[in-house]
Amino acid sequence: MRQTAFVLLGTCVLATTMAAQSGSAPCLLVLSKGDHTLAIVDPATLKAVARMPSGPDPHEVIASSDGKLAFISNYGGGTYNTITPVDLMAHQSLKPIDLGPLRGPHGLAFIGSKLWFTAEVAKAIGSYDPSTKQVDWILGTGQNRTHMVMVNPDLSRIVTTNVASATISIIDRVSVPGPNNSKRVDWNETVVPVGRGAEGFDISPDAREIWVANAQDGTISVVDSEKKAVVATIAANVNGANRLKFTPDGKLVLVSLIKSPDVVVLNARDRTEAKRIPVGHGAEGMLMDPDGARAFVSATPDDYVAVIDLKNLTVTGRIDAGKQPDGLAWVRAQ
Repeated sequence: MRQTAFVLLGTCVLATTMAAQSGSAPCLLVLSKGDHTLAIVDPATLKAVARMPSGPDPHEVIASSDGKLAFISNYGGGTYNTITPVDLMAHQSLKPIDLGPLRGPHGLAFIGSKLWFTAEVAKAIGSYDPSTKQVDWILGTGQNRTHMVMVNPDLSRIVTTNVASATISIIDRVSVPGPNNSKRVDWNETVVPVGRGAEGFDISPDAREIWVANAQDGTISVVDSEKKAVVATIAANVNGANRLKFTPDGKLVLVSLIKSPDVVVLNARDRTEAKRIPVGHGAEGMLMDPDGARAFVSATPDDYVAVIDLKNLTVTGRIDAGKQPDGLAWVRAQ
């Protein structure tokens, strides 16, 4: 069984390497909160080719740029303070990263050869350098339950949602005077009030808007990226919203709901509802196929990942990746 899994994973990794120039991402990572595992899934066959321990209460996962490592946030509702690295080639979990007082790690991003993370209890975000195995930067947001994070590829901006404060933080990198006429990097935070329970969010492909799903209000806040202000509030009836994602072409927005059978689909241009797609008894993690053909949605209460055809807006498949699936990520080769 181990040998078979290794061969299948090798095929997936080979496909990743061959597809690197086209920017595709043929390996899918799926977390199981119930089994405490990370599964590597072949998205062509929708079959798990390998599974490995994830550490306690896994919520979010991200892969390193070279596709060799994955990092898993061990959330624990703020109880835990570790991130579990996984060697994707050897199928082995590595020694957990001890974040010390930075408790409640959740949202993750891997940009600029570093791992970026949120720490809810500490009301902070930070970066971890895998080469030195050190947390090398911390910034306090001053907001409650800093939960999800996105980092611009050029490191010019960081955006977080702050669930209990009903805000998002837009944090811009700036250059300020240093000693002896030098310059140093600093960060300016703009706190933007949105709706109650602000959690899932995404930035439009043209980077002009930030859409934030407000779980308690059932609304979506549309934030102008340049003005750093809410320019529209959509009465989208998305109570219990967990994740929000744009399709790669920017035409549609999908919202997963924790305690609803449907994934809500909105037209991004006119901000109206296009459809509700039944996926089970609720949904959490969500990920778009880079080619825009499919969306993968963790139907957490039903123990599978639903595969949505984005052309027909129907469920066309399921992935068995363990009990209570949640966080999803692509393994990309570069």
